[in-house]
Amino acid sequence: ERMVAFMDPWAHKADSGFQLIQSWLAFRSGGVLGAGMGESSQKLFFLPAAHTDFIFSVIGEEFGLVGAALVIFLFGLLVFRAARCCQAAPDLFGRLLGIGLTFMVGFQAAVNMAVVTGLLPTKGLTLPLISYGRTSVVVTLVALGLLARIHHEVVIAERRAAVREAGKSRA
Repeated sequence: ERMVAFMDPWAHKADSGFQLIQSWLAFRSGGVLGAGMGESSQKLFFLPAAHTDFIFSVIGEEFGLVGAALVIFLFGLLVFRAARCCQAAPDLFGRLLGIGLTFMVGFQAAVNMAVVTGLLPTKGLTLPLISYGRTSVVVTLVALGLLARIHHEVVIAERRAAVREAGKSRA
C-alpha cells in the first residue's frame, strides 16, 4: 500500500498518500526563506508525526530552502569529517567501526530526507539528532561517542609519532 501511494500519492490523498502530500505542502509554503521559527501550520494541524519522521518538512516550512540546505550541508559535513577521521585511525578495527557508524548515520539521514521529499517510499526512519525518537537518539549519540573516541585515538597516535620523531632528531 505504501508503494502504491509512493508512486501516485494524489490518487490516495485521503489515506496512504496523505502524509507525503502534506510534506510537499509544507515545503511549498516554506519557500526560499521560510515562514519563521515556530510558524509552521502543517505541524500543528495536518502533518502526522511531524516531530519524528517528517521533521525535515517542518524545517523546510519554517526555515525554507535555505534552512533545508543548511541541514543537508551539516549532515554532509558530519559524514565527511567522520569518514576522514576514520581513514586516519591507527588500527583496522577503528577504521571499519568508524566507517560503519558514519555510514549508518549518513544513510539514515539521507533516507529520511529522501522519504520526506518523496524520492523514496515512507520508511519510518527518524532524522538523526533532530527527530524526536528515543531509541534513535540514544543509538545516534552512542555512534557519535564512538566516533569521538576514534578521533581521540587518531590524535594520540599522531602525538606519539611526533614524540618519536623528536626523539630521533635529538639522537
